[in-house]
Amino acid sequence: MGAADRQSAEDWNGVGNRPRSTGDRTGEYGHDHAYGHPPESVPPPGYGPDVGVGRSPSPAIGHGHSAVMGDGHARVTGAGLGHGPGGGHDHDHGGDHGHGLDPGSGSGGGHGHTHSHGPAAPVSKHLRKVIAAILIPFTAAVVVGLAVLWPGGAPPHARTGVGFDRQTQQATVTKVASVSCKAVNASGETPTGDTSTAEGSSAQQEASGTCKKATIRVDTGKDKGRTFTEIVQPDQSRQLHEGEKVVAAYEPSAPKDLQYSVTDVNRKFPMVLLAGIFAIAVVVVGRMRGVMALVALAVSFMVLTFFILPAILQGSNPLLVAVVGASAIMLIALYMCHGLSARTSVAVLGTLLSLVLIGLLGSGFIDWAALTGNTDDSTGLIHGLYPSIDMSGLLLAGVIIGSLGVLDDVTVTQTSAVWELHEANPSMGWRGLYRAGIRIGRDHIASVVNTLVLAYAGAALPLLLLFSIAQSSVGTVANSELVAEEIVRTLVGSIGLVASVPVTTALAALVVSADRSGPQAATATAGAEAASGGPAAGRSGRGRRRKR
Repeated sequence: MGAADRQSAEDWNGVGNRPRSTGDRTGEYGHDHAYGHPPESVPPPGYGPDVGVGRSPSPAIGHGHSAVMGDGHARVTGAGLGHGPGGGHDHDHGGDHGHGLDPGSGSGGGHGHTHSHGPAAPVSKHLRKVIAAILIPFTAAVVVGLAVLWPGGAPPHARTGVGFDRQTQQATVTKVASVSCKAVNASGETPTGDTSTAEGSSAQQEASGTCKKATIRVDTGKDKGRTFTEIVQPDQSRQLHEGEKVVAAYEPSAPKDLQYSVTDVNRKFPMVLLAGIFAIAVVVVGRMRGVMALVALAVSFMVLTFFILPAILQGSNPLLVAVVGASAIMLIALYMCHGLSARTSVAVLGTLLSLVLIGLLGSGFIDWAALTGNTDDSTGLIHGLYPSIDMSGLLLAGVIIGSLGVLDDVTVTQTSAVWELHEANPSMGWRGLYRAGIRIGRDHIASVVNTLVLAYAGAALPLLLLFSIAQSSVGTVANSELVAEEIVRTLVGSIGLVASVPVTTALAALVVSADRSGPQAATATAGAEAASGGPAAGRSGRGRRRKR
């Protein structure tokens, strides 16, 4: 090499690495940032073009670096110093390798490095097809079930005038006056008898005390504007006040002055206000996700009101109606709140399997424990009005629907936990994901099961208080059908809840790790190669492309 050549080599920093200029250009898939010589630069004698495989030319000497956002290739031109064939290397973080040969002289190798940082889907197309092959027929079956079992509305019946089966109208208390209980008593005389008992003492106090005479105006219905009077005893739990909104029951067969009576207080405004506060809190905290949750909640109530209840009243099998209705609620609520994705589909599968387990356990233990489902005034009235309804099936339907809400919470949480674990460590296998996810699930189980049991205990607190007053033993209380029904309901739902944690965690771990050797793992491998200087420059031949 002559003096001119040596001087030229010094201009290239003596090792084929001239201070690099930076050029920016937009590639096909994003921003291509290349380091190298300007296009007009000409390498000195002894440097040959080293051509890699790719799409966008990026001239570089020695080591050329091209960062491309997306899934693409880069063509890099480099030159080596010395004699002999030089190897150009193109490295793609998506898992593709290309090698070129330097037709000129030079022992060095030009190296082109391409980074692909497109969004990597953690689930392969094959697994998506498998999930779809399960959920699409299931969804179709739910739609068919809705169409076949869809009722035309609740069947009509004659009013009994008992409990909730009464005609009611809205009314307002217009006047309240204090009167002597003796004056408004039916006989006008003070009752006599044994005052040592609670009943006798109460009767004596009521007869000799001060009562209230309320005048109430009917505000709705055909008798709008009509007034009637109501006598309020001094020890009555609900005292009427002037201007108060009340609910009046109407019995057309009674004498005219006794057709209306106050049965309850109109509490619509505070209930609507509380619902509004709840909705605002959900939207403020959850934002768009909260809005979708409220929409899903409204749809769930519509399915319950327009499908499940009327279908059961029409005589359809309560268990079948509950399964179809709960499945529809599950699909609508989960996909509407969490989006149509593989993650949500795994949560749906976990919820479905847990519901199947709850249905099987509930059916078996309700039959084994000989529970009729007819244990209180409400169920007795339903059985009297519609004798064809299977009350034990209605009990099982309540178990399934009641467990669905808690199952949704657990399955979605477990699926999200496994997905986030995979995002944090893409190299973790399904066993590692399962072990980490199940540790999270154990904490969830401990809190949710306790919540479920306390919720049922709180609902049955007056009943439990009655047993406590009677000083009944635990065995006697648990053996009574009224309490045994709640025990079966609680334990069956809790078993399904506990089972949903390992089932959903295992499904999520298998699905999210099945494509572990795909884009994310290749990205991690390529990053490690870049940190260590990349593969040998002299390596030749065509690289292997991993099938996704």
